[in-house]
Amino acid sequence: MTLTENARSLRKNQTDVERWLWQKIKNRQLLNLKFRRQFPIDRYIVDFVCLELKLIIELDGSQHIEQADYDEQRRACLEQRGFRIIRFWNNDVIGNGDGVLEAIHQVILEIMSKKNSLC
Repeated sequence: MTLTENARSLRKNQTDVERWLWQKIKNRQLLNLKFRRQFPIDRYIVDFVCLELKLIIELDGSQHIEQADYDEQRRACLEQRGFRIIRFWNNDVIGNGDGVLEAIHQVILEIMSKKNSLC
């Protein structure tokens, strides 16, 4: 399966947590920013990305505990390409979805503020 086919399959088979967050950020609902889901970047597929801000949002389940080395290589590769990555455990989204959305909102405002100060 190619990376694109794999991404397409992941979009069709989202977890409940991914589906919940997607409902909150799709269609420019969050600060009028366009997010994409299960999007290929380099050799990886990220959960959500705003290309305009180079912001990646990752939702992690328990499998990430056992793949720390892989996640570290992935993080380094994506950050080398200028992306900022924020991660949330699935349990955080389930237990405090509004808090997760607020944290995402704050990171976006920080990135936008830095972009504006460079202009």
